[in-house]
Amino acid sequence: MPIKDMANNIAITQILDPATSTATVNTNGVDTAGTNGAMISVLIGESGDTLSSSVKWDLILQDSDDNSSFSAVTDDKFTTFASVDSSGIYATIDAASEDDATYPVGYVGPKRYFRVACTKTGTHSNGTPIGANGLTMPIHKPASGSDDGSPTG
Repeated sequence: MPIKDMANNIAITQILDPATSTATVNTNGVDTAGTNGAMISVLIGESGDTLSSSVKWDLILQDSDDNSSFSAVTDDKFTTFASVDSSGIYATIDAASEDDATYPVGYVGPKRYFRVACTKTGTHSNGTPIGANGLTMPIHKPASGSDDGSPTG
């Protein structure tokens, strides 16, 4: 039986409307100001294309000071739950066994905003459903409704 209330301690925001994509799409930025933690969960549906090393999706973690100009996060010390490579890629979806899945990544870096670029390689004729949620743990709770000023500790 659960003893902790997550519903009033996290805020979930849809940052990429679920849609079938044939081109690169970026999530909206997640604002980390006033939070104790933040993550993005990218939801990949069943691809209508045959995925391979030449027809694939790369999920790239990016951060920004101003929610406008983003750069790839290439240092694992700024991520949780996933590792990034030298290009910021934390997941590659290039096989049928890898679609229909959720790809979460946490961010603990120095920038105020972060997002995920869902980057396509190859020709995607039919597309892949992609959506994303941003999750934050606000410093003050409850996460929804009015801020009563109490710490989440």
